[in-house]
Amino acid sequence: MKENNLSIKTIVAIGIGAAVFVILGRFASIPTGIPNSNIETTYAFLALMSIIFGPVAGGLIGLIGHALKDLIFYGSIWWSWVVVSLLVGFLIGLASKSIDIESGEFGTKKIITFNIVQVIVQAIGWFLVAPSLDILIYAEPANKVFLQGLVVGISNMVTVAVIGTLLLLLYAKTRVQKGSLDKE
Repeated sequence: MKENNLSIKTIVAIGIGAAVFVILGRFASIPTGIPNSNIETTYAFLALMSIIFGPVAGGLIGLIGHALKDLIFYGSIWWSWVVVSLLVGFLIGLASKSIDIESGEFGTKKIITFNIVQVIVQAIGWFLVAPSLDILIYAEPANKVFLQGLVVGISNMVTVAVIGTLLLLLYAKTRVQKGSLDKE
């Protein structure tokens, strides 16, 4: 019999992560001047949670957190961008095994790997998926949504590169490094 992969710890992390996503989305966003496009700290936090808890948790935190944020603060859910938040959380979470933050090591090679992954994932999400879904679902003008995707994508890449990397460095320092304990 196959065991359920979602532990209580992961389910709690999804709930808390979604709540923090909503709070950061409301109180830690900076308008860019492009309509409905903000510099978001939420994606740095989403990247942290995705690396710690893996792709399922990352995807669900992005999905639930973004959907709740839209519903609470805008009155309706903008599904094209919610899908991208799910995608970003899930795909960054796929790198969690190779980064292995629980080892307590987050050196140059892992930092580079993390940032290559997050830039590729966000480029796919914000430069291609979000604008395409905006056009298909909402019949938005292409020039508007591709500009929004470009601005949001680049700002999220920078935010995750700076804040996300710092969060992961700090988290790694809280982990016991393998082989650091000696038997007396």
